[in-house]
Amino acid sequence: MAGWRARAMRGAVLAVLVVMVSCRGGGFRADRFAGDAVGLYKAGVRELGLKHWDNAIAAFEKLSTDLPARDTLLPSTQFLLGQARSRNEEHLLAAQAYNKVAESFPEDTLADDAMFESAREYQKLWRSPELDSQYGTTAQATFRTLIAVYPDSPRRKDADRELAALEEMFATKEYLAGYYYFRRKAYDPAILYFKTVVTTYPEAAKSRDAHLRMVESYRAIRYKEEAAEACVAVRKRFAGDPAVRALCPAESAPRDSAAVAPVAKPVAKP
Repeated sequence: MAGWRARAMRGAVLAVLVVMVSCRGGGFRADRFAGDAVGLYKAGVRELGLKHWDNAIAAFEKLSTDLPARDTLLPSTQFLLGQARSRNEEHLLAAQAYNKVAESFPEDTLADDAMFESAREYQKLWRSPELDSQYGTTAQATFRTLIAVYPDSPRRKDADRELAALEEMFATKEYLAGYYYFRRKAYDPAILYFKTVVTTYPEAAKSRDAHLRMVESYRAIRYKEEAAEACVAVRKRFAGDPAVRALCPAESAPRDSAAVAPVAKPVAKP
């Protein structure tokens, strides 16, 4: 009886392991499709749909090296490789796969989509304004290239939106650098960073704060004329903002005595 139970338990464990391996796609082997590019492509698409990212990557990587340079399957193979890499959180490798589509097949219908997705992958690698902005700069340049090369692309509006989001991050990065010096009363370098925000990213959310900190910095080092000019600029840009009115109240108009007591006309003598 005990032996039967042990065999039944082993059988149940093996069944669970088979299911687990199947769910994870552990039985997939790209080399089984030697000489069958179409079959391997279809298998890769199937594995991608099943969320077996590693298997999809293996399939599309093998195809990308096996297919001739001008094979019609190659652009979509590289594009799907980028998708699989992205879903597997391999953003740099995903960007590189998408880049190959745009660089090698610029006339293909997937080229603008690939360039957009490449920029998005670089953008994902810049997670916070406090971090190094290398990948943010690459993303920005790629979005701009997309707009320049494919001005009529359906992805144009998406690229504009992502560029605006990147500019907010760049503006925040510059502002935080300036504020670092501002808090330490190193006003000269602080002013340089704040100026960059207000001149390079005037529409960014941090533009107002940069204007205000710049006024405070000028006042702290007693640059009265510069502070006054900065106040004029921030009042013009953010006229109805309470913080702006408090820091830079509008100057009173000079008093005109003629407006108070108009001059009486002389009375003509008879």
